[in-house]
Amino acid sequence: MSILQQFSLAGRTAIVTGGYRGLGLAFARGLAEAGADLVIGARNEEASREAATTLASETGRTVVGVALDVTSRDSNRAAVAAALDATGRLDIVVNNAGTCFHRPALDVPDDEWDAVFDTNVAGLWKLSQVAAQHFIGAGGGTIVNIGSMSADIVNRPQWQPAYNASKAAVHHLTRSLAAEWAPHNIRVNAVAPGYVKTEMAPVDDPKLKARWIDDAPMQRYALPEEIAPAVVFLASDASRFMTGSVVTIDGGYTLF
Repeated sequence: MSILQQFSLAGRTAIVTGGYRGLGLAFARGLAEAGADLVIGARNEEASREAATTLASETGRTVVGVALDVTSRDSNRAAVAAALDATGRLDIVVNNAGTCFHRPALDVPDDEWDAVFDTNVAGLWKLSQVAAQHFIGAGGGTIVNIGSMSADIVNRPQWQPAYNASKAAVHHLTRSLAAEWAPHNIRVNAVAPGYVKTEMAPVDDPKLKARWIDDAPMQRYALPEEIAPAVVFLASDASRFMTGSVVTIDGGYTLF
């Protein structure tokens, strides 16, 4: 197998949570361009279906959009079933769905803290567990979790304690699942992006530039399509000897 062939995802099926916009859409497009069929799942079913229709037209892959609430185990099971119904298989899960609130620690209400952990940690855990139950019977699979450099730093000038703690949990859960599921031929890795221009990140706000952009060695933010190749790599045979790794892509931000 040639080097480039090792990156091919032809004949495989992936679920991408939160895959209708921003980073999730870039991940879904990258996987499809590498040959994978897809299920895009998010709470916004209409947006998921629209994104699926667009990607299917652009790439020629089978792409299905579904309603998916990652905090619901039944909803996660339905997404796995949708992949099996559409293509007869499931090989890859990209746990991308997430949420964040900017608020000082003393002002964080319980409902915001719970919302962050319910989506970013418990939702990732539930879908990973449901998918792993399928993967064990199928002979293996790959999980790519979307963490953050915020697992390793305290972002400034905004405060976001719940998000930071949740992403630290994602990174260590990635390692825990990788260790436990390796005997089942299930690989679990994570990508930790830095500041990326998406609908959720106000990277163009002049008030944030001094800390978000100027503090990084490369002195710029990323675009979603600059993070997507790492997801394709971790989903593919090119990374077949990797599990439990966290790949940081932050323009050097965490060097300082």
